[in-house]
Amino acid sequence: MTRQVFFGFSLLWLLQILSIPISFADEIRPGYLELKENNQNIFSVLWKVPAKGNKKLALYAELPTGCRNKTQPNAQLINNAYIQRWIVACDQGLLEQSISVSGLEMTNTDVLVRLEFINGTSQSVLLTPSNSTFQVPAEASSQQIMATYTWLGITHILQGADHLLFVFALLLIVNNMRRLLWTITAFTLAHSITLAAATLGFVYVPQQPVEAVIALSILFLAMEIVHGKNGRPGAASRWPWMVAFIFGLLHGFGFAGALAEVGLPQQAIPLALVFFNVGVELGQLMFVVSVVLIGWMLHKLKYQQLLDRAETAMVYSIGGISSFWVFERVSVF
Repeated sequence: MTRQVFFGFSLLWLLQILSIPISFADEIRPGYLELKENNQNIFSVLWKVPAKGNKKLALYAELPTGCRNKTQPNAQLINNAYIQRWIVACDQGLLEQSISVSGLEMTNTDVLVRLEFINGTSQSVLLTPSNSTFQVPAEASSQQIMATYTWLGITHILQGADHLLFVFALLLIVNNMRRLLWTITAFTLAHSITLAAATLGFVYVPQQPVEAVIALSILFLAMEIVHGKNGRPGAASRWPWMVAFIFGLLHGFGFAGALAEVGLPQQAIPLALVFFNVGVELGQLMFVVSVVLIGWMLHKLKYQQLLDRAETAMVYSIGGISSFWVFERVSVF
């Protein structure tokens, strides 16, 4: 297997990655509904809906019929999200009641519902356009936690343009299947370590510098590819597994930041953490397999000359995108 096997698919993925900043402001970002019990059957509500400009998606949280507002919703538009906060009293509580999001079936987004109860337990579920209603069980099952956090892991990695672009750059550098296996394994091991350490509170790293360095890691790989083409192979070409492991530690902190926004069920933190990581790995595997298979197909269709000509443009595009991310993320420090 050679590097050129991957070039064809890179055209498709590069176009998709270039479009992500636009689509992120639209429907690809998930909504978030949190109900936190402060007193018996009294809940504070946080309702976050993706917005584009001053327009939010037409999504509406529908609480159980026994719930009534104790305060009027306070709305704000923050970071391309429409956020409402208010307090409700639910005479019958939330257990064995239905919570739904109307309008979800007309979108391409999901909504994470998180419930925190006064006894310290919590429940989380991901509502989708095909399943927009949640019947709250009396007790969260292990299957619910496993399914929810696995899906969150999959969607996070597949919607994470920077993580995918880093993996894709590694695929351009690695020139045989055995080295690819070692490289992806090293990346997986590294980000699993820091994801667990940061989530469990053993290590804390500010999120903004982490995101900037993740962008810098992609730029580094793009430069390594250019140097290799010019007959000056660097560390990434010689020891791709080492580079993948080092930068994988940083990517793990990025995954931990995303998981921190979602939160973990206090009664099942290890289970949720494990299956979020499983979801990340499944999403990453889906991406890698897709790149390899479609690239191989294009190679067999004799598009090699065209793909070779596109190589330089693609590599410089990766460098340009990552450079923009570096400046953008450093500017918010």
